[in-house]
Parts: sequence; C-alpha cells; structure tokens
Amino acid sequence: MLDATVAAARSVRRVLAGAGVPSLAIRGAVLAWLVIVGTAAVAVVMVLRAPERMPPAALRPSAGFPWVSEPATNTPSAAARPTYRPVAPTRPTPAGAPAGPLARAASTAVPTAATPSPVSAPPASPAPSPTPIPLGAEFAVERNGLFSYDAAVTIDNTGPSSAPEWTLVVILPRESLRMTSVEGARASQEGATWTLVPDGSAGPVPARGSIRVTFRVEGSPISSTPTACTIDGTACRGLPE
Repeated sequence: MLDATVAAARSVRRVLAGAGVPSLAIRGAVLAWLVIVGTAAVAVVMVLRAPERMPPAALRPSAGFPWVSEPATNTPSAAARPTYRPVAPTRPTPAGAPAGPLARAASTAVPTAATPSPVSAPPASPAPSPTPIPLGAEFAVERNGLFSYDAAVTIDNTGPSSAPEWTLVVILPRESLRMTSVEGARASQEGATWTLVPDGSAGPVPARGSIRVTFRVEGSPISSTPTACTIDGTACRGLPE
C-alpha cells in the first residue's frame, strides 16, 4: 500500500510539472498528499493487525423476540461480553389441542385407590331354639303298700335324635301327699303339683329309646293315685279312670 502511494505521488508530480506549475507548489501538494495517504494507510494496517482489540458490535434483542444470555468462550474478555441466543417463545395451548408430555403424564397418572371405610357387621341374630321332640309317657303302679305305693313313668322317644330336655308333671289329689325316693329326675313341688325335669346325664331321652322315672307316694293307693300326668303337655297313658 505504501509503494502504491509513492507511485501515485510521483505521477501527480509529473503531471503538475508538465503543466508548468512551479516546483514549490508541486512539492507542497505532494507532501500534503503523502500525509493524508500515509495516515489512512497506518490506520488500515493497525486495524488489520489487531482485529481482536476492536469491540464487537453489540447485538440488541428485538422487542418481540426473547433472548437468553450466554457467556462467550475462547476470548480474553469473555466474562465481560455476554452473547445472546434466541429462545422460541412459549405459546399457550389452544382449546382442543393435544396437551404436552407433562400434561399427558399428569392426565394418565393412575389415581390412588381410596381407602374403603370400615363397614360394621350386622348384629348376630340369636340362634333359633331347637324344635322340641315329641315325647310320650306311660304311668304305672309297680308296688302297693298299706300306706304308700311305688310308681314309674316310662318316657319314650320315637324321633331320630336325642331329647335332652323334657318336663314331666304329676298332679296328686291332695297337697298333703308327699313324693319321695325320686330316681331318674329332679322333683319340685307347688301345692299338689309335682314337676320332674332331667337330672344330669341320666335325663336325656335317646333317639328311638326310652327312660324310666320312679318315685314313691306316701299315701293310701286307693285315694292317692295321680289325677293327671303330662309329658311336655301331652297326657300320659295308663292313669286309672
């Protein structure tokens, strides 16, 4: 560039000399030209040799487009000169459009099963009472004495199962008559009525079987025989007319 400048100055000098311009004026013009061209050449050389000293043009983000600042690398002043990169703007999802991955994940999440509330059990109904087994009974005088007699009541069960509970009722003619020596049952008195119920393990009547209840009545056999006898409300057989 300096050589081209000197050559151009010489050409100007020859042109001015051929035109008859005085030598002093030629020299002044050439000198002024050299100063101007030299200053410009020096400035160009400095710019070409030290491009990194020139500050880069600052990029200004546009008003309607978002930018994200990022630090520049591989330069001495990277910390002082942030760079910018564009970021796509977030647009709201229009109504009816498919949701994004986060929304789809939230919508497809398995709901937590609700803990069922404890349900109180209904109160247990009382067990039905067993159906009474129909029993039969037969009264008989086994031994007559002068002032007493021995009697027996045979209780029979024709059903398919045992009868553990039963009630035998014997009514004597007078309240003064006593029932003693009771076997096979437990006796209780209320006036002239005597009630006999099972006595321990000897009391149940086996299925299709029978048991005997024996007792003694303190009184004359002629006037102290029972006036009534029932087993679970059913009249006994064998009573005297």
